[in-house]
Amino acid sequence: MKKLITLLFLCVASFSLHAQMMDPVSWTTEIERVSDTEYNLIYKAEIQPKWHLYSQFLKDNTGYPTVFTYDSIQQISDFKLVGNTTESKSVTKFDKVFQADLTFFEDSATFTQKIELINPDVKTITSSIDYQTCDDEKCVLGNKEFSFTVPQKATETTSVSQNPFQNEQPKIFDPVQWTGSVKKLSDDEYELVMKAAIEPKWHLYSQRSYGDDGPFPTEFSFADAGNTFETVGKVEESETKEVFDKVFGKNISFYENEGTFTQKIKLKDKNTKIITAEVVFMVCDDEKCLPPTAKEIKFALDNSAITASKSDCELTEKDIRLSKELDLGIEGDFSTPEKSYLLIFLLGLLGGFIALLTPCVFPMIPLTVSFFIKSAANSQKGLANSILYGFFIFLIYFLLSLPFHLIDSLDSEILNTISTNITLNIIFFAIFIVFSISFFGYFELTLPSSWSTKLDSKASAIGGVVGVFFMALVLAIVSFSCTGPILGGLLGSTALSGGDTAMKLTMGMSGFGLALALPFTLFAMFPKWLDSLPKSGGWLNTVKVVLGFIELALALKFLSNADLVGHWGVLKREIFIGIWIILSAGLALYLFGLIKFPHDSPIKKLNKWRIGLGILVAAFTIYLIPGVTNSKYANLKLISGFPPPLFYSVYEKDKAVVDEGYSDCPLGLPCYKDLQEGIAAAKAENKPIMLDFTGWACVNCRKMEEQVWSEPEIFNLLNDNYIIISLYVDDRKQLPKDKQFKFDKGNCNIKKIKTYGNKWATLQTLNFKNNSQPFYVLLSPDMKLLNNPVGYTPDEVEYGNWLQDGIDKFKAKQ
Repeated sequence: MKKLITLLFLCVASFSLHAQMMDPVSWTTEIERVSDTEYNLIYKAEIQPKWHLYSQFLKDNTGYPTVFTYDSIQQISDFKLVGNTTESKSVTKFDKVFQADLTFFEDSATFTQKIELINPDVKTITSSIDYQTCDDEKCVLGNKEFSFTVPQKATETTSVSQNPFQNEQPKIFDPVQWTGSVKKLSDDEYELVMKAAIEPKWHLYSQRSYGDDGPFPTEFSFADAGNTFETVGKVEESETKEVFDKVFGKNISFYENEGTFTQKIKLKDKNTKIITAEVVFMVCDDEKCLPPTAKEIKFALDNSAITASKSDCELTEKDIRLSKELDLGIEGDFSTPEKSYLLIFLLGLLGGFIALLTPCVFPMIPLTVSFFIKSAANSQKGLANSILYGFFIFLIYFLLSLPFHLIDSLDSEILNTISTNITLNIIFFAIFIVFSISFFGYFELTLPSSWSTKLDSKASAIGGVVGVFFMALVLAIVSFSCTGPILGGLLGSTALSGGDTAMKLTMGMSGFGLALALPFTLFAMFPKWLDSLPKSGGWLNTVKVVLGFIELALALKFLSNADLVGHWGVLKREIFIGIWIILSAGLALYLFGLIKFPHDSPIKKLNKWRIGLGILVAAFTIYLIPGVTNSKYANLKLISGFPPPLFYSVYEKDKAVVDEGYSDCPLGLPCYKDLQEGIAAAKAENKPIMLDFTGWACVNCRKMEEQVWSEPEIFNLLNDNYIIISLYVDDRKQLPKDKQFKFDKGNCNIKKIKTYGNKWATLQTLNFKNNSQPFYVLLSPDMKLLNNPVGYTPDEVEYGNWLQDGIDKFKAKQ
C-alpha cells in the first residue's frame, strides 16, 4: 500500500510538471531493413543528466515502465510484431522510495522492435511510447507518437543493386554525441561543461589549428556573450592523444572515446537562465573524414530540464522553400556491399605453399605420410590419421590468430597503430633483418628443442587422436625456422594494411595452415603421387636464400614507415629504390651462381628454373632504375605503396598545373561549383553529371584527383563525357543572407544552414544517406541515378570501369 501511495504521489507531481512542458528525454527513430519483408524499428532516447528513464521491465507497484503501442488495425492488415522489444544495457539499483530494485537508463537508451510486413504496399507504420523519467526530486510522465516511413524497393528499371563497382555503402555517420552541464562556482560565476561521447575508431580533433593542410579544429561560440554574460578565459580541454595521423600525414592532437571542454562565465544579468553554445567540429577515422558539423548545446543555469520552445521548431516560408530545393528528387537506389577477405586468405595460402618448399617442411611430407600408412593396422586407418593430421595443422595455425581478436577487442587501435608507431616499425625492421640473415644460413632460428622432444614423447605415448594432434604440434615447432619468417611477413604486412586487422590475420593464418595441411592429406589419399615429388637437395636452400632477399626488401618498408612518421628525411624515395636495386641485383647474381652463401651446394650447371627466375629478377632490377631519376618514368606503379610517396624526394619538384580556364578545378578539368549551373550545363550539352562531394581538407580527395583522375584514360573520360560539379562540404564561405535558412532534420532537430559547406553537406546526407568524402555520384541531367555511388577508389581500372558504366547507362536511356 505504501508503494502504491508513493507511486500516485509521484504521478500527481509528474502531471503538474508536465503542464510546465518539462521533458528530459529527446527521442529519435530510424528504420533498418533486415530483409525484403522484415524491418527493425529503432527508438533512441537521449536523457538529460541526473534523470532516469525506466525500463520496460519493472515490478508491480514500483515505477511506470516504458510501453510501446502499435496501431491495432495495422497489426491485422499491414504488419506483425516479431518477438518482444529489445533494449540496450540498463542499470538496476535498489530504490529507497519504492523499497525495490528498479531498472532504468542513464544518458541514453535504445529500443528495437522487429516487424514483418503483411502488406507489401504499406508506406508508414505508426506507434506511440508511454514512459516515465525521474530524478532525485520529481518524476515526469511522457508520451510520444512516431511515424516510420517504410523504404520502398526500387523497380527493375531504376535498381542498380547489381552494379559491380560499388564500394561505398549508404550511411549517415554521426559518431559524436554532445551533452552539456553546469557547475555553479559563486552567485554570478558558472562553469559550462561540454562532453563529447565518441564512437570507437573515430577521432574528434582538438581546438589546436593546423592550417590548411590539417583537420578542422573544434571551435566553440556562445550566443549573447558580452551582453548578458561574459566569458572568463578560453575554453579549456581535457588531455588529448597526439599521434601520427595517416590521413593528414603529420602528428595530430585528438580525442578517442570521449573529450571534455569547459568554459567559465560571469553573469552581467543575474536574471539569465539559459546559455546557448554552438560547437563546430570535425571527426575522422582511418579511411574518411566528415565535414565540419555544427551542433547547439543549451545550458540551464539551475540544471533544470530544457525543452525546445515552439519558436525554435517553427520554419518560415523561406526555410521551407530553401529546404525543399535541397531535395534533388533522385530516382534510383543503391545497395550495401559485402566485404570479402578472400584476397588475404589467398595470400596466406600462397605463403603456406612457399613454406612447403623450404628444407624444414618439404622432407617431412613423404616421411610423415609413409609413417601413417605403414604404421596403421590397415590403409583406411592410415588415411584417416593423415587427414586428421592435416586438419590439426590447419587448426593450430587458425588458433594462433585468435589472441589478436582479444587484443583488438581490448583496444581496437592497437593493431592499427603498428603502421605508424616509430618504435614498433623499428622493431619489425630489426626482426626482418634477423629473419633474412637466418635464411642466408648464418644461423638457425629454432624454438627450444626441449619443447619438440617433450611433445614427440607425448605423441608416442598417448597415441590415437590426441597423439596425432601432438605430432602436428611438433611439426609446427620444428619447422619454425622456415615458417616463422614467412608468418612474420604475413603479420607485418597485414597490420600495415589497416582495417579489421584481427580478422585479416585469421584469414591469412587459416590460408597458411590449409596450404601446409593439404599435401599430407592428398598424398595419403594418393600414395603414388609421392614418386613424382622432386628429391630433397640444394634447391631447397636456394628457396631459403631467395626468401632472405625478400625479407630484406620488406624490412626496408618498416624503416621507411618510421622515417616518414619521424620526419627524419633519411630514407627518401630515391634512396629506398636505390637499395631495392642493390638487393634485386644481388638476388640476380645469386641465382646466376655468382654469389654463394654458407649452406649452398657446389653448382655444376644452372638448371632452367634458376636461369628463368634469374632473368625475371634481372628484368625487375632494370625496371626499378627509372625510379631514382627525376623524370616522368619515376612513378613505378608496379610497386606503388611500397616506396615513399613521389613528393618525398631528394629532388626539388615543381608540380605542373593544367590551366585551361578552370584553374580552381582539379587538374584544370572543367567543373562547376554551383549545383544549378552545372545541371543547366548538363542539360544544354546532353551529358551525364558527376557530383563530386569533396573537401578542402580531404586528403583522400586529393589522392583521387592526383593519382587516379590524372591517368590519361580517366582524365579523358571525365573531360569528354561528364559535367563535373564539385561541392566542397567544408567550405566556410558564408551564404548570402537571403540564402541562409533553417533545416528541420526531424523531431525539431534544427540545423542552421549558414555556409556553402553546410548546404552541400546537408544535400549529400538528404539525397544519398551518406556524409563521408570523397563521394562520387553519376546522374543524368533529369536526376536519375546511373549506377551506385562510390567513395575512395584508388584502383584506376575499377574507377574507369565505373565511369564507363555510367556513360553506357546514360546512352542506353537516350
